[in-house]
Amino acid sequence: MDATPLKASRRAERERLIAARVAVAPAVLDSWRRRIDGFLERSFPGLARCRLAFCWPIKGEYDARHLARTLRSRGALTGLPVVVAPKTPLIFREWHPGVELAKGALDIPYPVASQELTPDAVLLPMNGWDAQGYRLGYGGGFFERTLAALKEKPLVIGVSYELARMPTIHPQPWDMPMDYVVTERGVYRRDGERLAFLGEPGPASEMASPVCYADEDYFGNRK
Repeated sequence: MDATPLKASRRAERERLIAARVAVAPAVLDSWRRRIDGFLERSFPGLARCRLAFCWPIKGEYDARHLARTLRSRGALTGLPVVVAPKTPLIFREWHPGVELAKGALDIPYPVASQELTPDAVLLPMNGWDAQGYRLGYGGGFFERTLAALKEKPLVIGVSYELARMPTIHPQPWDMPMDYVVTERGVYRRDGERLAFLGEPGPASEMASPVCYADEDYFGNRK
């Protein structure tokens, strides 16, 4: 698909999917959030030993703040993205309740002056997602630039809802697929060029991120 029609198509799909998400009752969104929390907690226990980046939720997105609180209680360090300038990679700054926040683009809060961190894993919200694991974001390309610029690629877990599934986003060379996708249905893993549905993880799931299990003193060895 040519660039101009693709941009228009993505804009239309983004608007449609956001409207569908916002129309879902808050109680239903919260029930989906609880399911996703549980899937992430059981499937990726190594997140509790990671530097984890997540996004402040807007417009009915999955709210990762609840899971982040749980993971911090187990030793995780959590951070939020910060826009430095247009068309440049994001940075991540440590965040927990009490850290000063300011409002940036789309009125999304970001930490003002806390320590920068390099994430081991990223929980990345998706307006839409397709069978290959590609993400429809907000069109700014910030996360694509950021992930491409990092010396060590973090584990990237896309989080969204089943209603946001698309046949394809018509991925372009700059688009980057998720390693995993988690919805209220369960967990998907990218195998080859497509997502494989792994189902609902049980209490003893061993589907942990290898990034987070690198070694016993992993935290201490990170810059």
